[in-house]
Amino acid sequence: QLQLVESGGGLVQPGGSLRLSCTASKFTLDDYIIGWFRQAPGKEREGVSCISRRADITYYADSVKGRFTISRDNAKNTVYLQMNSLKPEDTAVYYCAADSSLQAMCSLALWAYDYWGQGAQVTASS
Repeated sequence: QLQLVESGGGLVQPGGSLRLSCTASKFTLDDYIIGWFRQAPGKEREGVSCISRRADITYYADSVKGRFTISRDNAKNTVYLQMNSLKPEDTAVYYCAADSSLQAMCSLALWAYDYWGQGAQVTASS
């Protein structure tokens, strides 16, 4: 079974940057659509960004457009989420997830994803 591992979370001042990584062992991530989601305390999990298997299609939630960038490095079997200009409202546990369907696009619908990582805490606070 595909197991996803997030890393790169931490504490950063507002306006700062972090890069999250999502990796997998034994399976090739470019066989999957990958999404990033987040869940803040007391709130529902929400979609942040996703990337198609070929990396030719990306999608971002309005709240992170222009600040976050998703990318894939197939040689390293890793998907990244570069987060710039972080705001206190970006504070949440961030999850990567994999969609095994064969569609060419990606979506931020939680139900579309079959596998989930354990999450990484991101805190933007002074």
